[in-house]
Amino acid sequence: MPEKDKIISNKVKQAGIFDFKELYKFCYTWLSDEEYFVSEDNYTEKILGDAKEIEIKWTAERKVSDYFKFRLKIDWFIAGMKDVEVEKMGKKIKMNKGTAEIKVSGFLVKDYEARWETGGIMKFLRGVYDQYIIKARVEQYEDKLSEDVDEFLSQVKSFLMIEGKR
Repeated sequence: MPEKDKIISNKVKQAGIFDFKELYKFCYTWLSDEEYFVSEDNYTEKILGDAKEIEIKWTAERKVSDYFKFRLKIDWFIAGMKDVEVEKMGKKIKMNKGTAEIKVSGFLVKDYEARWETGGIMKFLRGVYDQYIIKARVEQYEDKLSEDVDEFLSQVKSFLMIEGKR
């Protein structure tokens, strides 16, 4: 079984006006541009009176070598989302109002093809390999994964702030 280490967990939360469809598209496009393969594991939408509550779970993965893979678990929670009309440059456009929260956990997956899983001695050797032989590379990948998560959340926060000022 591949070994995965949780490296970082962070979130962005903002209440205000945003375009949910554009936010969804922006996040998917950003991850795809960074060569992550995104799969939607769950999408739940509840209607509560005149507002919606949306929960989405994504898994995004990117192979970085034959031995390492980055895995992001992204949990969306949109609360109290309502449709609103806002005026931009004299035109009325439809947007959404509510609270958007996006949590991201970053995992460094080692030996994702389970090549070192053929027996007890191989598992032991993998531990030695990880701890002593490629320790600097592991730390490098952990730093890069943290940078990816921080950059993604920074971009999402910027997108939400710009959208809210329309």
